[in-house]
Amino acid sequence: MKLSQLTKDWEPMSYGFLDASAKREMRRKMLKAVAVPGCQMPYASREVPMARGWGTGGLQVSLTLVNPTTRLKVIDQGADDSVNAASIRRFIERVSGVSTSMDTLQADLIQSRHRIPEEILREDQILVLQVPNPEPLRSVQPNMSIARQMHADADYGRMWLQLYEQIVRSGRVMQGASYPSLVNGRHVMTPSPIPRWDVPKLHMAKHLTILSAGREKRIHAVPPYTRVEPLVFDDVPYKVEDHASLICSRSGAKGFFMNEIPQDDGTSDYELSDSEYGAKTIRANEGEPVTFGETWYKDGEMTS
Repeated sequence: MKLSQLTKDWEPMSYGFLDASAKREMRRKMLKAVAVPGCQMPYASREVPMARGWGTGGLQVSLTLVNPTTRLKVIDQGADDSVNAASIRRFIERVSGVSTSMDTLQADLIQSRHRIPEEILREDQILVLQVPNPEPLRSVQPNMSIARQMHADADYGRMWLQLYEQIVRSGRVMQGASYPSLVNGRHVMTPSPIPRWDVPKLHMAKHLTILSAGREKRIHAVPPYTRVEPLVFDDVPYKVEDHASLICSRSGAKGFFMNEIPQDDGTSDYELSDSEYGAKTIRANEGEPVTFGETWYKDGEMTS
C-alpha cells in the first residue's frame, strides 16, 4: 500500500456523518451487545439531523456499519416509501454514497421500524431495528435503577405476574407489539414494537439483529443462531396475529402479515404489510421474471 492511498482531500464532513470517535464507541458497544445477547448496553447517543423518536438509534448504527460497498434497504412498518423510511434512506445516501435497494434479497444492511421483512434473511445480512423503549420492565418497575438490578439478578417475576394478570382478566395475553422475549435463556428483552407475527423470526435466525434506542441511549443485539423465546406459560401457547386466512387485495398473496385498509362502505380490505414483497408478487402475476427468497411463513404457519 502506498502512502498516497491513506490520504485524501479535506472534506467538510466525515464519511457517514458520524465522527471517528463516535463510530468507535458504537462498534465497541455493538460488540459487547453481541457478546451478551439481549443485554442492554449504554452508549453516548449523538445528535443527528433528525428528531429523537424518529429512528436516531437505528440511524446511528447504520451510519457506523455502512461502507462504500454496502447496499442499504430502509423500511417503516413494512413500507419502503413511507416518510420515515424515505427520509432516512436519502440521508444515508447523501452522507455516505451507498447504493440502496428495495429488494430484501439484494440488501446487505436493512434498517427497519416495527417490521421484519417476510423473506428470510441470510447470514451475510444485518438487520437494524429502531427501538423507542428498550426496557421491557418499565411497565412493572418504573425505577430504572431497580429495573437494572432485576436484570442483573434475572428477576423477572413481575413480568410473569403481569402476563398472568392479563390472562385472568381477559382470558388471554393482551401484550401485542414489543412482546417480552427471553434471549439465550438469560436476558429478557423487548424486540422493538414489531408485531407478535415477527417475534418468532428472531429465534435461531441466520442474521445478526441490532436493536438501538437513540433517545434512551441503549443498544442490544441478537447474534445469529441465538434462542429467542417469547415469555409464555406451558398451558397458554404463544399465538401470532390471525392473518393466515387474509388475502392481499392488490397482489392476491395469502398467509402473510397484512395491513387493514378501511373502506367507505364500512368493510375492510387487506394489503401485504411488506410492500416490496407485495410489489414483487404483482410483477410476477404480470409475467415479469422475479426472484423470490424463502419466506418465514408458509400459509400462515412458521417454516421450520
